[in-house]
Amino acid sequence: MKKIVVASKNPVKINATRKAFERVFPEETFEVIGMQVPSFVSDQPMSDEETLEGAINRAENVKLAHKTADFWVGIEGGIETDGIDMDAFGWIIILTEKRVGQARSCTFPLPPYVAKAVLAGKELGHVNDEFFKMHNSKQGGGAVGSLTDNLVTRMDLYIQPLILALIPFSQPNLYNDFEQQ
Repeated sequence: MKKIVVASKNPVKINATRKAFERVFPEETFEVIGMQVPSFVSDQPMSDEETLEGAINRAENVKLAHKTADFWVGIEGGIETDGIDMDAFGWIIILTEKRVGQARSCTFPLPPYVAKAVLAGKELGHVNDEFFKMHNSKQGGGAVGSLTDNLVTRMDLYIQPLILALIPFSQPNLYNDFEQQ
């Protein structure tokens, strides 16, 4: 059994990780646990760079905090604006002792009301809860679920990049030159 430590206690992130690993490695069994660690970025990352930095920091911090695992996973949701429109997305970082995998999710547009509230300093999850009269949507369908009537949920948004970040682990012969020293 392989042990995976996710840098979050959020069940959406934990379950998305479990599902992605099970799809990529159907012959394996996994123990997936969540652990809260700091990202050292804003509660609401406001750029691609800050969101990636948060995912890296989470993965590295959970690796330091829980040394006995086969994989460590950092997932960070963020937003970016071009001054007119605002998009939301997530970054995934997967670490082992020798390798790093990373991928970014697809993006989705946020409505102007939501964008204005986020630019005023509110976290996307809280704005989504207020606007759609929900409670703790970050642990459910998330903003993407609210906006798509759950045709795409927050878990769906994370499963695909988790699978993509696992490519260096599922195809190790193609990535041997890039192993960490």
